[in-house]
Amino acid sequence: MNMYLEHANITVHDIDEAIRFLQTAFPHFAIRGQGKSGDRRWLHIGTDTTYVALNDASSVSKNKTPHKDYDGVGINHIGFVVENVNDIARRLEEKGYQASYPRTEEKYRTRIYYYDGSGIEYEFVEYFSEEPEKRNLYS
Repeated sequence: MNMYLEHANITVHDIDEAIRFLQTAFPHFAIRGQGKSGDRRWLHIGTDTTYVALNDASSVSKNKTPHKDYDGVGINHIGFVVENVNDIARRLEEKGYQASYPRTEEKYRTRIYYYDGSGIEYEFVEYFSEEPEKRNLYS
């Protein structure tokens, strides 16, 4: 069975800002569908096989911020496997985004982390091996 994570569904302060962040990281991401549920705007952005579902925060929850530092229940970050972390870092930094965690370079992977405009953290990982035992080395 070919198993993969199809999507993550998150609520953001500003959908247009979230689109800007995601399309900066992944210029090939397209809007797959969008609409309204009551007065709340929603949107799916990604590829034919994977996407991020974005929901506009209601006026009641717009002042709430995501938890930080893994100290509460919720999503800590969303991780994407990418071909080149340097290209993504360059594009994000050109648009004013700052790294949220120091770049992590290991023998078989490099990881970078950035916050979007709502404070949601994204991890981008580039692997240097196709061998699972090397990709999943935890030392």
